[in-house]
Amino acid sequence: MKPASLRHDWSIADIEAIYTAPLPDLIFRAQTVHRAHHRADEVQGCMLLSIKTGGCPEDCAYCPQSAHHKTDVTRTDLVSLDELTDAATRAREQGATRFCMGAAWRDAPKGAPFDRVLDMVRTVRDLGMEACCTLGMLTQEQADALAGAGLTAYNHNLDTSPEFYGSIITTRTYTERLDTLARVRQAGITVCSGGIIGMGEDRRVRYGLLHQLSTLDPHPESVPVNLLVKVDGTPLADAALEDPLELVRTIATARILMPASFVRLSAGRLSLTDEAQALCFLAGANSIFLGERLLTTPNPGASRDEQLFERLGMRLTAAETPAPAHAGG
Repeated sequence: MKPASLRHDWSIADIEAIYTAPLPDLIFRAQTVHRAHHRADEVQGCMLLSIKTGGCPEDCAYCPQSAHHKTDVTRTDLVSLDELTDAATRAREQGATRFCMGAAWRDAPKGAPFDRVLDMVRTVRDLGMEACCTLGMLTQEQADALAGAGLTAYNHNLDTSPEFYGSIITTRTYTERLDTLARVRQAGITVCSGGIIGMGEDRRVRYGLLHQLSTLDPHPESVPVNLLVKVDGTPLADAALEDPLELVRTIATARILMPASFVRLSAGRLSLTDEAQALCFLAGANSIFLGERLLTTPNPGASRDEQLFERLGMRLTAAETPAPAHAGG
């Protein structure tokens, strides 16, 4: 049964009214909603590993892994199961309760590479962590196989609004992204889907992205909000710096629209002050990525995060007693 506070009929006008409210009012409302559904002093720690890097046929304007852009990213093949196990074990030791695996594919492959990914999912679950993958587009058969291996969540970001999407990506349609999310949901895997701000979009584009996410039924269980990390060689390398308070407004609005979801303060944290991150947590962010890298871009290391949480009097969510491995999605 859905909590009465969950809505899926938000309009663009509703979202604009929330987003543009005076900042103290917006944060107060978001914090009130947050406390009704989540602990206010805890943040989930996730770790993200690039299991196959570079050479992606997509032309996403923000991405250094695109084969269309000349960047310093070195192409690597799919990591071995031993490498994956070592990385996941270290992540658990650093406090991560969710381990995410990203591969630079347009479509998840078939055959041996996909079978290895299934083994990776089983390995992460055996270590007592949630397992998340982002592998590109999936067939229903692949989504079902991932569910059978015990995958907790599948990440497939919408990135931006339908209207602005063609300015950022031309090699995959918005509908194809939504279709993949539907297959993931059909398989019984939780959905992780969010977007990026700072790509030259205006506020109405952000309203459109939030509208797409908040009208999905059910809402994505995980909503990553990324701040663009500018990388030399990509079309967005010279994008104007985004106001951190726009990130705070986006997070607060997402929290109000999707109360039960985890709102993940994702890429771009390295460019934020501790005070800006604190505002993001006040606005309802309750998950971060740990470690020094997010796929191929830099991220604050463990010592900086430990110092931040100590200053804020907050903590990482402790791991729960793991369920039996491969018990389902």
